[in-house]
Amino acid sequence: MYHEQSSNVFKTYILMGVFLAVIAGLGYFVSVYYNNPFLFYIAIIFSLIMNIASFWFSDKIVLSLSKAREAKREEFFDLYTSTENLTITAGLPMPKLFIIDDPAPNAFATGRDKNHAVVAVTTGLLQKLNKTELEGVIAHELSHIGNRDILLMSAVVVLVGFVSIISDMFLRGMIFGGRRGNDREGGAGGILAILGIVLTILSPIIATLIKLAISRRREYLADASGALLTRYPEGLASALEKISSYNMPMKNKSNATAHLFISNPLSGKSVSNLFSTHPPASERIKILRGMMM
Repeated sequence: MYHEQSSNVFKTYILMGVFLAVIAGLGYFVSVYYNNPFLFYIAIIFSLIMNIASFWFSDKIVLSLSKAREAKREEFFDLYTSTENLTITAGLPMPKLFIIDDPAPNAFATGRDKNHAVVAVTTGLLQKLNKTELEGVIAHELSHIGNRDILLMSAVVVLVGFVSIISDMFLRGMIFGGRRGNDREGGAGGILAILGIVLTILSPIIATLIKLAISRRREYLADASGALLTRYPEGLASALEKISSYNMPMKNKSNATAHLFISNPLSGKSVSNLFSTHPPASERIKILRGMMM
């Protein structure tokens, strides 16, 4: 576990470095294409700003996108007591608790470290799960905090989204009247245009693949850590069965934040599921129940 925690910190720095390199590459191409070196410096400045923003404000951005509100202890007493008991067992500070008004059962953890962590659950989760199942889900989310997944997974929301926006803006600029400052025809100009299109198309795909590679392995590890924390793998296994059987999407679903949740909030057999951020629920349940043998 300690190895995984250190690995996640290292991966966060790698992710931010890759992001900086991708934005620099896009900025360089745009500056050459439009014959304006100033655009390259703008791209570098923006990438540095977004790296800082992803570290300090990613949790606030995620909570805002999910339309989460702070949970009051008086209103959600059982949620508070379950979380407090598990944080004591895990040796973690008590995270802030938030509620998402949504009938779909789901939950996520975010924040930059264990001292600035947040756990958010939907009202549907509280309504559909019993106490041991709820404890299994909370233990899973606390494991994300303890394993230092939360900064890495929250930063992905900001950084991947920014790469996609920059790529989309440039593609639209090329299609709808974008023009090179140095009006070269054919030859090098044509090759440059083709390379630029390939780069702008591949950048968000590469960023998405990074997100998928990070997220799927994190879920397996958090399942195992959560089961270890409660000493009752069946609680989380049963919770995952109920969560995965709910076939309606969340009201405030987003591809940007889907990888944060314990279960993919996007439902239906759409194209987005081909790039699912989560391993199959059936496989996760099988592994958890295998731990009981």
